[in-house]
Amino acid sequence: MNKLLSLLLGFMVGAVIGGLLVIVFSPVSGQKVVDALKEGYAETLDEARQASDQRKRELEAEFKRMRSK
Repeated sequence: MNKLLSLLLGFMVGAVIGGLLVIVFSPVSGQKVVDALKEGYAETLDEARQASDQRKRELEAEFKRMRSK
């Protein structure tokens, strides 16, 4: 368990450091990078919600089909 915690902590620290380096060394302004990240996050979240809704409809249809047998 301790190794898993260390691994996760290492990933989180690496992600934070990587994000800061992207903002610092990016050829565009920091605000543009932040805006692009926010937009990408919003798009990904929207796609995930759509996929979740689609899967929910599929499972509900399957459940309904199985109950009617």
